Amino acid sequence: MTDTELLTEVKKRIGVTGDYQDDTLMGHIQDVRDFMLDAGVSEKTLSSGQIVGAVTRGVSDLWDYGSGNGEFSPYFFQRVTQLAYKGGDGNGQL
Repeated sequence: MTDTELLTEVKKRIGVTGDYQDDTLMGHIQDVRDFMLDAGVSEKTLSSGQIVGAVTRGVSDLWDYGSGNGEFSPYFFQRVTQLAYKGGDGNGQL
């Protein structure tokens, strides 16, 4: 999954249209992907469609329009843990 494809999917799921927020969203997407990699999610899984939901949840958690929370939700942590334990099969499809 390319960065552009992932951005498009995240925007669909959080209801963002247009490209005004693309740079901000891409920054959050990169932060979430870095977190997932550091948490043990394989590169293969990170390149697959399996991560769309977790990345969307993480972006949504960080988005929060600058309220200062910047905390990941319990669901995000649970999903990242599942993806890390699942290993590198990367067979997920959109």
